[in-house]
Amino acid sequence: MAVQGLDLPKLQAYVEEHVPGTGPLTAELLHGGRSNLTYRLTDGTQTWVLRRPPLGGLTPSAHDMKREYTVVAALYGHGVPVARPIVQCEDDSVIGAPFAVVEFVDGRVIRTRDELDALTDAEVHDCAFALIDALAALHAVDPASVGLGSFGKAQGYLGRQVRRWYDQWTRVQTRPLPDVETLHERLAAMTPEESGASIVHGDFRIDNAILGPSDVTEVRALVDWEMSTLGDPLSDLGLHIAYSDPAFDPVLAGGAAATSTRMPPADELVARYAKTSGRDVPDWPFYLALGYFKAAVIAEGIHARFVAGKTVGEGFETVGGAVEPLAAVGVRALGSQ
Repeated sequence: MAVQGLDLPKLQAYVEEHVPGTGPLTAELLHGGRSNLTYRLTDGTQTWVLRRPPLGGLTPSAHDMKREYTVVAALYGHGVPVARPIVQCEDDSVIGAPFAVVEFVDGRVIRTRDELDALTDAEVHDCAFALIDALAALHAVDPASVGLGSFGKAQGYLGRQVRRWYDQWTRVQTRPLPDVETLHERLAAMTPEESGASIVHGDFRIDNAILGPSDVTEVRALVDWEMSTLGDPLSDLGLHIAYSDPAFDPVLAGGAAATSTRMPPADELVARYAKTSGRDVPDWPFYLALGYFKAAVIAEGIHARFVAGKTVGEGFETVGGAVEPLAAVGVRALGSQ
């Protein structure tokens, strides 16, 4: 059976070459992911996950398969929960785009509010804190010690982020939105010095983690690393908090666990991160507003692919409505500064 976004016969030949003993493959598009496409592959004995860029992607730097695979391969076995790396391919002739394959991690992914509501209040609280602890563990890794010393340039990271996400905006915007322009201008004018340097995930939220099947405080794997780099660790925290805003809900197809009001409030999560990581959290309004800026541009990119007829799956028709509210909250986060 044909699977949109995959050339299964060519993929079969490629995987057989790189993973000897592979049997006939079947594939299915998994739920989750409003950016890269994620598939489950199996030969009946082994099971993997394949990731590839979206069809008709408009922001190439946000769909970097080599980057995603490189960081997962480096972090595997070094105290950060990630899937075991299998193979990465940059040859577009195999399935029409670069892709990466990692081992399937059996566990629980909490995407929806209904799935979150199956947990007790204590479980929700402890799960949220476990995720913050996993983020702090990532930020504690010395990049050079795992071969990622040249994975990015941490110095000047914040200024580059402001410029890069605005450049993404100019590529994907489908209509003029004054609050996006205002947010960009204010972020550019008040960019602080970096608070530190670490490996940053770049897309950290609850549905980008695989949890234990019966223990949601067990983080088995962090996934979706395509925006990872070296940079300011507080940028991860700011985006994580922005993702928790109900304004982001349409981007996650509505009813998302990440935006549930049952999750601990932002100030508790920030305090937990500061305690676990041992880091100060200076210039917090900037980091939070930068998170909202990124979230708004991500939403517009998804909306642009939907308008162009380049999305796979359902639930994209409401995403465009999230962009303006996200930008407006980002402007408000900066207050009168």
